[in-house]
Amino acid sequence: MTGQILRWNLFIGGHLSSSVPVRLVERTDEGQLVWLETGTPMWRTEVPGGAHLRDIPPQDRPAGGYPVKADRWPLGSALVHQPAGAGHAVFWFFGRRQKFGGWYVNLEHRVHHGEDIDVADHELDVTVAPDRTWRWKDERSFAEKTGHPAYWSAGEAAAIRAEGERVARLAESGAFPFDGSWCDFRPPPRWTTPPRATAPARTVLRRSGPEGASPSRT
Repeated sequence: MTGQILRWNLFIGGHLSSSVPVRLVERTDEGQLVWLETGTPMWRTEVPGGAHLRDIPPQDRPAGGYPVKADRWPLGSALVHQPAGAGHAVFWFFGRRQKFGGWYVNLEHRVHHGEDIDVADHELDVTVAPDRTWRWKDERSFAEKTGHPAYWSAGEAAAIRAEGERVARLAESGAFPFDGSWCDFRPPPRWTTPPRATAPARTVLRRSGPEGASPSRT
């Protein structure tokens, strides 16, 4: 149902990094669109020393996961397309005064459990400027994680990169989602910023595929 509040849970190396409420914009057989509002109350992993979860080797993390603390989504608002059965999501990022700032392609495995959208991040991403020029992001850290049992094998890494290349070709051709649609999206005025959900009950993702996720479904 349009406007329904869902929870976008991002996992890195099988451990929860953040859990943010989002609103459902549209759901079809091809996938769904959700709205992520800047400043939304959320939960994030509290890592000692201010380090980022992705920089801590999985073997050095507590088996039960780190505790979470209340926070707010620090980045800009985004419309997120989660295509059914695909290993990526596309973000339309909006800056001040809701000005479209470009697309961000997050390579991932995605599994839905009721109102929870569990996303296992694949580190390698693609940024696409408003003029549709694109570049890889985080290639070095992606390569460093390849082969670690908590992440992905060399064969899986090749498939992840191929997924990014496929989406980059869509950007080059100006095909959806890079065809200019949704670039002027504004959430309905009646949509208030979602409240912070209860603290996540699970901070470690069940292992059943690359990065701990099963094949995605929408």
